[in-house]
Amino acid sequence: MAERESDLYAPVKRLLQGQGYEVKGEVGTLDVMAVRGDEPPVVVELKLSFSLSLVHQGVDRQALSDQVYLAVPKGARRDDRRNVTLCRRLGLGLITVRLSDGWIEVLCDPSPYRPRRFPKRTARLLREFARLEGDPNAGGGTRRGLVTAYRQDALRLVAALADGPRTGADLARETGVVQARRIMADNHHGWFEKVSRGLYGLSDAGRKSSGSKG
Repeated sequence: MAERESDLYAPVKRLLQGQGYEVKGEVGTLDVMAVRGDEPPVVVELKLSFSLSLVHQGVDRQALSDQVYLAVPKGARRDDRRNVTLCRRLGLGLITVRLSDGWIEVLCDPSPYRPRRFPKRTARLLREFARLEGDPNAGGGTRRGLVTAYRQDALRLVAALADGPRTGADLARETGVVQARRIMADNHHGWFEKVSRGLYGLSDAGRKSSGSKG
């Protein structure tokens, strides 16, 4: 038997009734409305899949109440975690219903969104922004061939080494690349080779890239 949005109603109603709400379906334009005493009403929109249209509907319902939930069948989409994050950002609740037995799960409740901050990530991006010379990458492009500050620093070292081997300390002073020795030692691009202790020169690949502008 084909699934219908109304198949979600009975499990959602039982959940709300268990919390002391009086529940009614199809009140005006609302799929589900629940009232408990003098509290703001709870509104639930039922859909067979999580979609942008459903999110729009939920946001519209927030003009009526802060307690708005979206309810979809469990497993309707595999990206539940991202859907939860979206709902939390918008102050919406999200419910999933297992239609085979009516088992219901509240993935998040409506509440003001308080984003989790990652100061270390922000600081790392600010450092990359400051180190990146010019604006070498078109926004929205693919990651392939991306010019990073690290690559730009490595190319500066390649240009300096075109005149012959240097120590990391000498290159740091000449180029302003503070991590010169580490970049050459790590040699991610295969452009450098160790000539002797503390002294680095260009590999064959490095000599080929010496004319590159990044």
